[in-house]
Amino acid sequence: MRFLQIILRGIGQVMFQNNVYSGLLFLAGIFYNSWLLGLAALSGTLISTVTAQLLKFQKEDIENGLYGFNGTLSGIAVLVFFDLNLISLVTLLVASVLSTIVIHFLKRLLPPFTAPFVLVTWLVLGFFLFLFKIPLMPTSSAPEHTLNIMTAAANSFGQVMLQQNVITGLFFIAAISINDRLMAAYAIYAALLAGLAGVVLAEPDSWINGGLAGYNAILCAIALTGKSRQDFLWITLAILISTVLNIALAKTGLITLTAPFVLTTWLILFFKEGKFKPQK
Repeated sequence: MRFLQIILRGIGQVMFQNNVYSGLLFLAGIFYNSWLLGLAALSGTLISTVTAQLLKFQKEDIENGLYGFNGTLSGIAVLVFFDLNLISLVTLLVASVLSTIVIHFLKRLLPPFTAPFVLVTWLVLGFFLFLFKIPLMPTSSAPEHTLNIMTAAANSFGQVMLQQNVITGLFFIAAISINDRLMAAYAIYAALLAGLAGVVLAEPDSWINGGLAGYNAILCAIALTGKSRQDFLWITLAILISTVLNIALAKTGLITLTAPFVLTTWLILFFKEGKFKPQK
């Protein structure tokens, strides 16, 4: 039972929620969209957590799910981008293990956030696409082409874990709300503002509706949540920067993942505090 709680905390930590029930709702939202991706999320979290235990990393961090969430995302990513087969299953295993090793060393330098997931997934994509010439899975569904800002906001929450499903997004909002209502409020603000920024920047309605404008902004808002007016200004700035960065990186052909969130939040924290505060 204790290990199950660690796994659920790991899933919750994808959106900074160290809460078993939040993790359970996130997992339910993923399974609602895809049972296969739900199993991928569980597997990635399990593998990355067990890796940390076997390598005897810091016990408190393991119990708080901090070695699980990059594995969650890595596991999902492998089966989002590539077909289910023996190669992809082995890749899921390797990616989840690597995410744990990368976060262990990266956190000594700066806050790792989801950088291990980004780096490992880019590595996997590079091997599959350029070395083995294995193509990406085709997109399963296309969002409506008439702008719907509420659909865009809900999908933005889902896209944090590579899910394009409005109901899944609502599960994710509920998961954040039961743990921290201020974070939930800022996350909703981020999704709406990023969607509007996408409109101002003349991005396609289908891209905005699919939640691709807002998911990095949501993570920025949650990571920087605070109660002061200054926090609100920093969050607003982070939302706008991450949205512009996401659009700019995507135009290069790069699969951006959560890189805009990581880079933007590092930048904001550096300006706020004058330095990074790496973990021991």
